[in-house]
Amino acid sequence: RLDHDYAIFMEEGQKGGRLHGGEDGGRPGGPEGDHWYKYRDGIMRNGLCVMTYNLADAPAGAGGFGCIPGSHKSNFLREIPSEVRQFERSTHYVVQPALAAGDVLFFTEALVHGTMPWTANHQRRSLLYKYSPGHSAWSGNYYDISKYDGLTEQQERMLMAPSIGRRPRVIDPD
Repeated sequence: RLDHDYAIFMEEGQKGGRLHGGEDGGRPGGPEGDHWYKYRDGIMRNGLCVMTYNLADAPAGAGGFGCIPGSHKSNFLREIPSEVRQFERSTHYVVQPALAAGDVLFFTEALVHGTMPWTANHQRRSLLYKYSPGHSAWSGNYYDISKYDGLTEQQERMLMAPSIGRRPRVIDPD
């Protein structure tokens, strides 16, 4: 279910946001919220997930999206030093993947991630589409499907408000 969307634009030298995510939303001791990842009996389940569509190149070292790979499985997120969370100190375990314009980066919000300072001499431009399970919501603002003409039934299901119980599946199983 598409929960919400927005764009990120950054100029050279602009600072981003701190590392966040994980089971406690990136706030040590904070509530779990919708940042979760579970794997059991061969089935992977996630809370809020993000599809980031890059409209501009983000070469290695340019900044923008940064993360701690594998951290969505960690139980030790409180141990990340504050200066690392704020991107005030570089470390080998925080990485910024090189992305080309047109690349899509998909990740769970349970992954510890953030926005590193932008160092490239061109503007960072990214579109973010955030998806939640059908029963949950991060955003309290839902899409009004009456404002969109020509939606397929599946697209309407993708934009429906969250609910539990009788909510139709976004993708019908075969």
